[in-house]
Amino acid sequence: MAIEKPIRGLARSGALPFSPQGWPFMLPLAVVALVCLVLGWLCVAGVLILLLAFVVNFFHDPERDVPQDPDAFVSPADGKVVRAEQGEAGTRVDIFMNVFNVHVNRAPMAGRITEMRYFPGKFINASLDKASEENERNRFEMELDAGGRIAFTQIAGLVARRIVAYVGLGDAVKTGQRVGMIRFGSRVDCEMPAGFVLKVAVGQKVKAGETVLAVWEESNG
Repeated sequence: MAIEKPIRGLARSGALPFSPQGWPFMLPLAVVALVCLVLGWLCVAGVLILLLAFVVNFFHDPERDVPQDPDAFVSPADGKVVRAEQGEAGTRVDIFMNVFNVHVNRAPMAGRITEMRYFPGKFINASLDKASEENERNRFEMELDAGGRIAFTQIAGLVARRIVAYVGLGDAVKTGQRVGMIRFGSRVDCEMPAGFVLKVAVGQKVKAGETVLAVWEESNG
């Protein structure tokens, strides 16, 4: 079922390496699995423990070594590059996240969020290009501290049914800051204007807040 707008949630804080959105899933599974073990329902407990392991992995939210280059466009998502194009109009990089990737999304550069637009839509396979136009999605536009504007879009996938936002319109964000997540499989599309030089290729695996997708070299001539 589509939602009217992204759910507002809290970003991770503290020492535990998990997204807060995971606790409503992890805690009940852990309790029920423990009860089944106590009652001797070993087969049921085994299935629940496997499911718990999957959910824990999905909501895993590790710290990242964020590049300090102010001209670097850092990947907002973990996953595999399914589009990497550079032309006169600008640079485009699309990232597909499978269910085993970390799904917390991060700001690709430092700046201010000038627009957030939610689009209701379908839930087709996010690895397909048409998902960018047809699926449920949440688009961010940013005005950069270094000048210029960029955009990136959270796109729901075949299994994903919830887009979560940690930030709002007008918020200032730092490079690599957590800005939201998409629950259970999805895609993030990145748009940069002319002046950005592509640094990744199709098929390459990238990490949110760590892998540099492109570098703004306009100011360097």
